[in-house]
Amino acid sequence: MMSFLSKPSAALDFLNRWIPRLSYGTVLLIIMGLWLVLVGSPADEVQGETVRIMYIHVPASWGALLTYFGMALVSCYAFVKQVPMAHLLTKAMAPIGTLLCGISLLTGAIWGKPTWGTWWVWDARLTSMLVLFFLYGGYLMTVYQMKPETKALKTAAIIALVGSLNLPIIKWSVTWWNTLHQPASLMRIAKPAIHVDMLIPLVVMTTALFCLCLLLFFISMRILLGQNRLRKLHTR
Repeated sequence: MMSFLSKPSAALDFLNRWIPRLSYGTVLLIIMGLWLVLVGSPADEVQGETVRIMYIHVPASWGALLTYFGMALVSCYAFVKQVPMAHLLTKAMAPIGTLLCGISLLTGAIWGKPTWGTWWVWDARLTSMLVLFFLYGGYLMTVYQMKPETKALKTAAIIALVGSLNLPIIKWSVTWWNTLHQPASLMRIAKPAIHVDMLIPLVVMTTALFCLCLLLFFISMRILLGQNRLRKLHTR
């Protein structure tokens, strides 16, 4: 995708070709994932049916973190290589990451009520995740409110870079502090502390959500590139 930024027409051809294909695969994965989550996976011995929230909450949380990490990497690339068009990538990723972060916080609150007895606690993991949501919001406000656009994109890129310092805090908060949030049960060196009957639906739902986010990213990039093309035509 980076090489396409110097050739918007090639990027549009690529997106137009892959968006329909990705759409079909995404729908199939979502259907498969929902069947596994609702029918194929068992209820938890302690949490009962409430555990099914995990299949949305965990992939959304991972997606929010990885999207912001990607935004920081692309912002760094844009500054180092002096590629202004690269800022469009972060602009396309930001709304998706914001949505994922919001889903993570919402499903976490719904999951926390029966598990902890409260909708919200100022836990290290929850608080740092809320900070990430505000960082996403700050990026979007800067991009769409500040003028001119070139200055807005560069300023927002700085927000993405500085905000990336929050990512390791989110990741290691359950290790560094005594928190209510459970420690990692999958992403750890030891054997994952999750049964295979729950692991498979989680992997499928994570893959489905990844494909959905990639599809939304492609659509967003197509819109942004199309807007840039129209803007250049109007300025001639």
